[in-house]
Amino acid sequence: MTTAPSTAPGKWTITDIPDQNGRTAVVTGANSGLGIATVEALAAAGAHVVLAVRDPERGEAAAAGVPGSVEVRRLDLADLASVREFAAAWRGDLDLLVNNAGVMNTPESSTKDGFELQFGTNHLGHFALTNLLLPHITDRVVTVSSEAHKKPGTPHINFDNLNLTGEYTPRKAYSQSKLANLLFTLELQRRLAAAHSPVRALAAHPGWATTNLQRHDGSALNRIVMRAVAQDNKAGALPTLYAAVQDLPGASYVGPDGFGEVRGAPTLVGRSPAASDPATARRLWTVSEELTGVTFPQPTGA
Repeated sequence: MTTAPSTAPGKWTITDIPDQNGRTAVVTGANSGLGIATVEALAAAGAHVVLAVRDPERGEAAAAGVPGSVEVRRLDLADLASVREFAAAWRGDLDLLVNNAGVMNTPESSTKDGFELQFGTNHLGHFALTNLLLPHITDRVVTVSSEAHKKPGTPHINFDNLNLTGEYTPRKAYSQSKLANLLFTLELQRRLAAAHSPVRALAAHPGWATTNLQRHDGSALNRIVMRAVAQDNKAGALPTLYAAVQDLPGASYVGPDGFGEVRGAPTLVGRSPAASDPATARRLWTVSEELTGVTFPQPTGA
């Protein structure tokens, strides 16, 4: 598949990443797509990067092609026992957590804990992981969302039916999960600030990027649009990297600067009104704590 060119000359690129020597990062879903591009860029800048992946064999194959300091650890975000195991094994400081992994437009199915797969993986898995690791995190948490959170017909979190039982569509479920990512970031930042923590929570979206994430999307129109305008995974990872290393305010949202935020260089972008509502963010946090059994801890440095 031919993809559109990367960012224009003079725009922010991976060459603008400051020295990352001495820093440690975890990137979820790191064996392909945006994840491996994020790993490559951080490792090239000197960071030690942990590829947190569901399939360690695939993770090792991906890590073998990355120059720099990397390692692979198993993490299945669709299984809270796996999330707890990953977090319990962590030792020492963690400068950066990149909540990148996700599933998109999947057939109706559930996580091992009985949650709708996209909401359970994209939001609840990362919610639990972040809170369990937070006592170790020293700098920031970056969560990858999507402009799908603005999709018509998904203006809110369906608190009365989070699993969308009887009304499930792949796109509705994906949009709800990506809206949850932004609300999670908003409330996480509020709690960090209230705890006087130096840790920041930020979010990013890649625009249109060619990754394995779209393998369940059977839309012919989407495939045509993808061929015409999509960025490659390296360009798509730039908003995540920008959020990970630039001095930005907490709760910032980064995306491409091109028309419709489809492609381009990273810049601060806006979120929908539904993704900006603090009351909804607090409610989602409370529900997420109840569903996962994981609560907000005392962050490092607070």
